[in-house]
Amino acid sequence: MSRSERLLRLLQAIRSLNAPVTATRLAAETGVSLRSVYRDIDSLRASGARIEGERGYGYTLIEDGTLPPQTLSRIEIEALLLGLAEVQQMGDPALADAARAVLAKVTATLPSLGQQHLLHAVSQVHQFEPRPAAPAEIDVIRQACWREDSLHIQYVDQTGVVSERIVLPLSIVYVDRHFVLLAYCTLREDFRIFRLDRMRAVANTGSSFRPRRVGLLRDYLAQLRQRAANPITPGQTTG
Repeated sequence: MSRSERLLRLLQAIRSLNAPVTATRLAAETGVSLRSVYRDIDSLRASGARIEGERGYGYTLIEDGTLPPQTLSRIEIEALLLGLAEVQQMGDPALADAARAVLAKVTATLPSLGQQHLLHAVSQVHQFEPRPAAPAEIDVIRQACWREDSLHIQYVDQTGVVSERIVLPLSIVYVDRHFVLLAYCTLREDFRIFRLDRMRAVANTGSSFRPRRVGLLRDYLAQLRQRAANPITPGQTTG
C-alpha cells in the first residue's frame, strides 16, 4: 500500500467511524501499526485536515481540507440522505458501504448549519420487510460491466430449464425486489434480461467488447421504451 493510499484510508476511517475514534481502532481498520497511525495523523493535519484529539483519548475530524466545502440547500440534503438510505437497504453490501462512505464525505464538508440539517432530516426510508440479499456474483457482474468484459453464465429460466450463455453485460437494475442484468445474449443474438438470483454460475471470460457497452445499452433502452406497454419484469429474462 502506498503512502497516499494509506493516508486516504485513514482519513476515510476517521470520517466514517463514531467520534472520537481511538488510534487502536484506526490501526485495526486500516491495517497499520499504532506508530503509523500517529505519524499519518500528523501528516493529515499538515495537509489541512482539522483533526482534534490526542493519544489515549481519540480523534475527531472537524474539517476535511482534502475535500471542497459543499453548499447544499436543505431540500438537497434531504434528497441526498433519502437516496443514500435507500441504497443502503437494497441488499448489496458493496453499495451499502459506498453509500455510507459518501455520506461521511459529504458530512465532513458541510458547514455546521448543513450538518444540523442533515442530523435532523425529516425524510427517511424504512423497510419493514427484509429485502433479498444480492447474490455473491453481483461483484463479478459489476466489474464486468465496468471493464466491458463478456460473461459466461449458467442460467435457470422461469420454467426451470438450464442453459449456458455468453452475454455482454450492460447494466444492473433493481426492479420488483430483484437485481436483474440487462445484457446482449450471444446465444439468442438479441437483448435479454437475466435475474441474478437465477444464475447458478458466473465467470468473466476475459474477452472485451469495449467500446460497445454504451451504444448497446442505449439501443436496448430505446427498445424498452418502445415496449412501454410491457414494462421490465422478471418474466422477460429469457426468450
